[in-house]
Amino acid sequence: MSSRRSTRSTRSAGSAGSATSASDVIVVGAGAVGAACAYYAARAGLSVTVLDRGPVAGGTTGSGEGNLLVSDKEPGPELELALLSSQLWQELAELLPRGVEYEPKGGLVVARDEPGMAALRTFAAGQEKAGVTVREVAADRLPDLEPHLAPGLAGGFHYPQDAQVMPALAAAHLLRASGAEVRLGPGEEVTGLLTGPGGEVRGVRTASGALYAPHVVNAAGTWGGELARLAGVLLPVLPRRGFVLVTEPLPRVVRHKVYAADYVADVASGSAALQTSAVVEGTPAGPVLIGASRERVGFDRTLSVEALRRLAAGATELFPVLGGVRTMRTYAGFRPYLPDHLPAIGPDARVPGLLHACGHEGAGIGLAPATGRIIAGCLAGDQLPLEIDPFDPARFEAEESR
Repeated sequence: MSSRRSTRSTRSAGSAGSATSASDVIVVGAGAVGAACAYYAARAGLSVTVLDRGPVAGGTTGSGEGNLLVSDKEPGPELELALLSSQLWQELAELLPRGVEYEPKGGLVVARDEPGMAALRTFAAGQEKAGVTVREVAADRLPDLEPHLAPGLAGGFHYPQDAQVMPALAAAHLLRASGAEVRLGPGEEVTGLLTGPGGEVRGVRTASGALYAPHVVNAAGTWGGELARLAGVLLPVLPRRGFVLVTEPLPRVVRHKVYAADYVADVASGSAALQTSAVVEGTPAGPVLIGASRERVGFDRTLSVEALRRLAAGATELFPVLGGVRTMRTYAGFRPYLPDHLPAIGPDARVPGLLHACGHEGAGIGLAPATGRIIAGCLAGDQLPLEIDPFDPARFEAEESR
């Protein structure tokens, strides 16, 4: 990473500044992805202003479970991004406070029957060739990893690279660790992009005035499509709603992130209808988190009794011990969904100076560090850690024009 220092004046994190303030880059979005972009851009010597319509981690990040997964990704660009992020999260865990609850606990994917096990075996073989560490677990060895799992399962696969963080704290601490090169503007909604005579980015407009920078990063999560529209370009980000059940604090009855094989298919599905698959994991604080549901209903936060019923049933099917446990609360969040299930990362050739870092769906926490490194590399002119053509933000424009 370049050590080039910016010659522009900066202030410490706090107010985003006046109508004439200037930075090297404005990051729109203070979730995990935006925080990672700011962190790595600051490390590259750039001055950064981070804006968000709400508080830090007030969107998808604050409603997530904090999963850092390689286990659910098939070989290809997203898995490469996840493997890089896995390494970077290990580095960040040494730098950030323990309060982010980084826990390299590993994942366990289980199959209910032999056909399911065969499908997992084929999936795992491809991942292993791509660099994932994975081992098959026979049915009679599952209790060694998870003593409270239901009997009668056909087996599973253990993924030691899977981990977890407390997502909202991770985003906050990334911003704090960025130092004086980053200025923070929570509650500052971007209402327009400022452009020059050639269409190049010159900054953004907010209710408080204009903020200037030659680069703007769209890390607006589920609102990434709206921000793209302000720039006059297409990026079809849609919200995909999900619910999480949170139990009362318990002794560590679930040691890993445990999910059923059908979760992988649900992640890859493009269906707008309600889909649920059993995902269960413990936390250092004691509560067990139960997911996962997916449906496209816009930004409707209405509680879905059917979704919650399915989540509870799936969790108790995997872990019968949870049948007598109280659920303390439930919450909804919106994953930023793109039709091909790949995020948009990198410069937008249609608007010079505009970069995108959004559309990660449910993997944004896990993929945030690699995304931040890529964005910082693009800004600083450094060599990128991997090929980014598959994440080209303009790829949907070509499809739309066909």
